[in-house]
Order: sequence, then C-alpha cells, then structure tokens
Amino acid sequence: MNRFTYARPATIEDAAALLACPGARAIAGGTNLVDLMKEGTETPDLLVDLRRLPLRAIRETEDGGLSLGALVTNTETAWDERVEARFPLLAHAILAGASPQLRNAATNGGNLNQRTRCYYFYDVATPCNKRDPGSGCGAIGGVNRIHAILGASDRCIAVHPSDMCVGLAALEARVKVHGPEGERTIPFADYHRLPGDDPSRDNMLAPGEIVTAIELSPFQCGDHWTYLKLRDRLSYAFALVSVAVALRMEDGIIAEARIALGGVAHKPWRVPEAEALLAGKPPSEAAFHAAAERLLAGALGQGDNDFKIELARRAIVRALGQAAAGTPQSIVDKRIA
Repeated sequence: MNRFTYARPATIEDAAALLACPGARAIAGGTNLVDLMKEGTETPDLLVDLRRLPLRAIRETEDGGLSLGALVTNTETAWDERVEARFPLLAHAILAGASPQLRNAATNGGNLNQRTRCYYFYDVATPCNKRDPGSGCGAIGGVNRIHAILGASDRCIAVHPSDMCVGLAALEARVKVHGPEGERTIPFADYHRLPGDDPSRDNMLAPGEIVTAIELSPFQCGDHWTYLKLRDRLSYAFALVSVAVALRMEDGIIAEARIALGGVAHKPWRVPEAEALLAGKPPSEAAFHAAAERLLAGALGQGDNDFKIELARRAIVRALGQAAAGTPQSIVDKRIA
C-alpha cells in the first residue's frame, strides 16, 4: 500500500474542496476502496474521510418519497420501516448483496460509487484500460465469464457490481451531489457511464463532487415487484444476472412497467422501449418474451459469458411473471419461485 495523507473534514464544503485535489479519494465504509488499495489498484495521495459529515439520516420528501443520506449504511436502509413499507424492491435488492458484516459498514453513497470486480482491474500485472488507460483490456479474449453482454466497448467489458443500484434504477431514483460549484441533482439513469473510449470514469461526478443523498419518489406497485438475482452460489456472490421489476397494475392490466438488469453492463441496464411494450397489456408469456428480446437487443457475448444472454432472457421472463403474480422472490428461500 502506498503512503497517503489522511483528512477528516467536518463540513461538506471542506470535503468538496479536498476532493477537488489531484489524487484525492473519498472514503466512508471503506469496503471497496481499502481492498483496492491493498491490491495496488488504487493509489490515492489523499484519503478524505467523509464520516463526520451530516449525511446519516433518512428523511421524508415533499412528494411522499424518501431521501436516503449518503452515509446511512446499507443495513440501516434495508431495515428502515419506511423503506420496507414503501420501497420493498430496494430493501430486497440491498439484502441480496454482500454479507451482513459488509452491509453494516457499507454506505449508500459508497454503494453507488463502488468499482467493478473484474479480475483484470484488480490484478495490476494485467492490462486494464479502466485502471491504466491505453494498456488494453485483458478480459477481451481472456477469462470473461462474469463480464458484460450489453453496452460494452472495445476498451472495456467490465460490469457494475451493485445490487442496490439495480433496484434504484428501476425506482428511478435521483442522486443529490454537492461540489465546488454547488448542488445539483442527477437522474439515476444518467449517473453511471458506459465505458466508451474512457472506461476509467465510472460515473458523472465532477472533481470535488460528493454524493449527499439518494431521493426516491413514490411508485405505487403494491405487491407487483421482485428482485431476482442469479449467481454461482446463494450467498455472498455477485450477480451473473439480476432483474429488478416494478409493475403498476390496473384491473389486471399492466399500466406501467419498470425493469432494470444487473450483472450485464457497466451500469444498471434499462430500456424504456422494452417497458413500453408491456404498457396497456395483460400479463402474458408472449408479452414478457417480447420485452426480454427488446431489453437484450444487441447483446454480445465474449466467449466464456455467452450463456448470460439466454440466462438473462429467462430471468427477465421469470421476474416479470413473479411481479405480475405479486409473488416477489424470497430473500430467505433463495430458490427461484
């Protein structure tokens, strides 16, 4: 691990000023950054500890939604009575990720900004455009079973690892940030980036900007939601494919659908046109398959991960069936219902 300077500011303004310095990195729970520093993947010159900032509350919003403070832990968020009652999809997505010990330390803001678990990104002896721009992508033509089938580029095929973010994408959350230029709000769909020509940037944060809160507006889906996560083992494993679904039903008809995929792209994957195919239709296998085909349009395997395309197709259809029937996937009995 490299030598670094440590700072613990007490105000958001001071933290933003420090993070605007070259080589600065924010740390809160540290469940991702500390691992990266141990591996030599991240070598910050300055660590800015955010834990003294006043960002630890879950508050009501004027529209009847919730504002989730960036320093609220994943455990506190998932088990908050208001989150469980109004946004159970988010609670289940969080509880599907990591282990209880990690969720107790990991923060909401950190979850948004965690970096990929690509083998080549972590291994400094291998080429990785995300870690070392211009060095190449070892996963292309390498071991790529966990890698992207959608939205990838010839520079990077890494996937975003978060479960929480897949739920937030389906719920159309908003990310509140504060930086040297003041405050702004970023729609969740615009927060994370696809790799394109610069895979070193994971999100749209400008230098010095800090996530302060995640805002959720009400979405009335009743019991018509699910978070389905498919992985190599039933606990403490990242998703090969995950699907978050929320349906607003009216008289047995799908009035509005929201679908987000995880484990398949550099960001949570949504395709509004696929969701629109379901609007105004009764739930049916044919409609679910049509939505799945549109969601996966352009999907491309890299060899080891070719199986993900069919796995994702089946997962989308299964998740839509669970949501339409009002039988969300259990987080206790993880066998697929």
